[in-house]
Amino acid sequence: MPNLPDVVLWSIPAFVLLAVVEMVIYRLRPDDDAAGYEAKDTATSMGMGLGSLFVDLVWKIPIVAIYTAVHELTPLRVPVLWWTIPLMLLAQDFCYYWQHRGHHVIRILWASHVVHHSSRKFNLSTALRQPWTGFTSWPFYLPMIALGVHPAAVAFCSSVSLVYQFWIHTERVDRLPRPFEYVLNTPSHHRVHHASQGGYLDRNFGGILIIWDRMFGSWVGETERPVFGLTKNIATYNPLRVATHEYAAIARDVRSATSWRERAGRVFRGPGWQPTAASGLPVATTGPAAAAGPVATTGPGPAPTPGPAPTPGLVAAPGSVLPAGPVAAQGTGSAAPEPAA
Repeated sequence: MPNLPDVVLWSIPAFVLLAVVEMVIYRLRPDDDAAGYEAKDTATSMGMGLGSLFVDLVWKIPIVAIYTAVHELTPLRVPVLWWTIPLMLLAQDFCYYWQHRGHHVIRILWASHVVHHSSRKFNLSTALRQPWTGFTSWPFYLPMIALGVHPAAVAFCSSVSLVYQFWIHTERVDRLPRPFEYVLNTPSHHRVHHASQGGYLDRNFGGILIIWDRMFGSWVGETERPVFGLTKNIATYNPLRVATHEYAAIARDVRSATSWRERAGRVFRGPGWQPTAASGLPVATTGPAAAAGPVATTGPGPAPTPGPAPTPGLVAAPGSVLPAGPVAAQGTGSAAPEPAA
């Protein structure tokens, strides 16, 4: 078993320190146009981050068991050497792109990832707002295990990606020089990803590299100032409700569905999917079905400006050519607002 450090654990003091530094900068040099910090929101983000560390210890038990079994079954082995680690990081980043994209276009996966998008602020503390149901990500990295990468090496690469993505959650860094913006995921690219405007929805899924978005048609550049949050925001700072609100919305929608086909759509279609006459399902006019993600025009900001069409649907096999046409899901859709806690 390779002896690799837990870079996330070692980075926690730096995360907290840099977030405090950013708060001080906002106090000394305020920006009226920036989302900035808000005490309750920051506390929720930090609470979600700390909670995810403890909850992940439980989820890791079955995941490590599955990864270990697959690694034992495959005859392939990738040694952990100075020149193989960059290749493993590249492979992990490719898998992360599809994992991230899948978590925006499949509602049951979005129910986990929506936590990270639930803040209407965008600062370094937002990076700490992590889901408590991260077990939904493990299947996307099975190809690496099957190709002989040790589970510990996959975990190391994932932690490197997570640490890298911390610093891109900020409005205090403008665009970087063009070569960096073309290759790397940057604050500008990630502000687009967290925005709720229609032309920005379901874009820029990359982890460390932005080249996957350029290759697979999901990249868009930052033009107008982003409005952060969901297309229909939740009104709670309760970490437990933040972690589970979309699962509750799915349960309500499934309970009110009139057929098994509609129930499957509520779970496995996009976050904004609604039954229509074209789908052969009755159109829901009342009940909790309204909890599904609304269209972008109901977002917290102004009406969306013309922009690229929403991201095409996720294909079954990573790397396949994407079909044309918009996807029904609006990735930053969410459950109907809940009362403040």
